[in-house]
Amino acid sequence: MITLNVNIDHIATLRQARGGKEPDPVAAAVVCELAGADGIVCHLREDRRHIQDRDVELLRQVVTTKLDLEMAAVEEIINIALRIKPDLVTIVPERRMELTTEGGLDVAADIKRFKDLVNKMHDAGIEVSFFVEPELLQIDAVLETKADMVELHTGLYSNLKSKNQWSQELERIKTSAKYAKENGLKVAAGHGLNYKNVIPICRETVVEELSIGHSIVSRSAFVGLERAVREMIDIISYATLLR
Repeated sequence: MITLNVNIDHIATLRQARGGKEPDPVAAAVVCELAGADGIVCHLREDRRHIQDRDVELLRQVVTTKLDLEMAAVEEIINIALRIKPDLVTIVPERRMELTTEGGLDVAADIKRFKDLVNKMHDAGIEVSFFVEPELLQIDAVLETKADMVELHTGLYSNLKSKNQWSQELERIKTSAKYAKENGLKVAAGHGLNYKNVIPICRETVVEELSIGHSIVSRSAFVGLERAVREMIDIISYATLLR
């Protein structure tokens, strides 16, 4: 069964639009878990545009499934992670002016640095995932760091309109997921996945975990957060049976 980790960043984005207290991403995490989510994902950015330090502190106290802290490999956030001790950190690229994460991290460009980071996290009892493009070069680099997991970037897959290009990108994800799993990595996927395009990922790849946020939060505006999470879980469960 493929597991679903719900990203609650956009709940925090809505709160920050007014600078008040509502809606509370910590309360959203509780609702997601009660609806059946297998984990909670949040991204503590350097500019604190959505998730705040207070959120991460409280999430660590209330999340009973798995807490995945997305983060850039910068000293300030590394130190926070080592103190908070999420179950998993997912290392992502981060640019100040981007609306959202725009692509995978180039782990191959600095393997020693990322390997040192993995060692630090492992010493603190924290598992490590790297968010990368579905490329064998990057998966080989992740393997060299001794990380626990790789999360494949599905942004290009989610945005392509041409059926031929879409099929090629799905094949790239399939090949990369299979290679990563065969070499001992846990395999996740995320970015841009929604209630429709998640089905081929579940049906045709060996991906074990999904990280989905924006489409669930968007759906929740119409049907409520609990139902939005349950609907995604039902779709994932059904699509997995078609493997």
